[in-house]
Amino acid sequence: MSGSTPQDARVRVLIVDDEALMRAGLRLMIDGAHGIEVIGEAADGETGLSQIRALDPDVVLLDIRMPRMTGLEALAELTAQALPARVVMLTAFDTDEFLLAALRGGAMSFLLKDSPPQEVVQAVLDAAQARPRFSPEVLTRLVRLAADGTPTTSAGPVPANGAGAAADGASAGTTGAAPEGVTEREWEVGRLVAQGLSNQEVGDRLFMSVATVKTHLGRLYHKLQVTNRVQLAIRVLELGG
Repeated sequence: MSGSTPQDARVRVLIVDDEALMRAGLRLMIDGAHGIEVIGEAADGETGLSQIRALDPDVVLLDIRMPRMTGLEALAELTAQALPARVVMLTAFDTDEFLLAALRGGAMSFLLKDSPPQEVVQAVLDAAQARPRFSPEVLTRLVRLAADGTPTTSAGPVPANGAGAAADGASAGTTGAAPEGVTEREWEVGRLVAQGLSNQEVGDRLFMSVATVKTHLGRLYHKLQVTNRVQLAIRVLELGG
C-alpha cells in the first residue's frame, strides 16, 4: 500500500533513530493520530533498511546521524533499490550541510527534532501523499544553502539539461534568465515554486489554469532532472531563479 494511502486511511510508519528516547517520543506523538500506525523502530540505518524491506512502510522517519549506516547512506540505498517508502528526514541545526544532499537523494521532507507534535503528524500525512513539508527554520536554511551555492557532503549538483546548462549556472545566477532548453514561461513557474507558492497560487499569479501549471512543472522536472517540487525549487535557486 506504500505510496497510495489516502489521507483518511491508515498510514504505516517506521521510525529510524539511534536515540531510544527520541524514538519513544515520536511514537507517542504520532501513533494513532489520524490513522497513523507506527509499525516498527530501528536504531541505525542498516537495521532500518532491513525493516523497510520486511515491513513495507508508507513513511519512514529517518535520522541523519546514526551508527553503522547514516541516514544519508540508508536513503541512497533505499533509492537505489527503488523501495517505495517516502522519507521524512529528522535533523538538527548542526547538520544543515547535509540538507541539499538528502533532498537530491530523494527525501520528501525535513523536520527539526524539536518540532511540535502537530507538525510531525502533518509531515507524516503529507509525505504519504507525496507532499513535501518542512519546519520553517529548515526551509529558511534550505533556501540560504541553495542561494549561496553551499557545497554538500555527498552529492554534487544535479545536472540540468546537460553539461552546458550546469556549466552556465553562474551566469544564470547573474542574469536570472532561463537556462538553456527551458522556456521563459516554464522558468516563471519554476521561480514561483521556488518561492513556496502552491500550484493554485502560481496559476493565479500567471493567469493560467492549475492544469497548465502542472504541465509546465512536468516539463521542468524532466528538463532539470528532478523528481519533486522541493528538488525543483533547489535547482531553480542554484541556477539563479
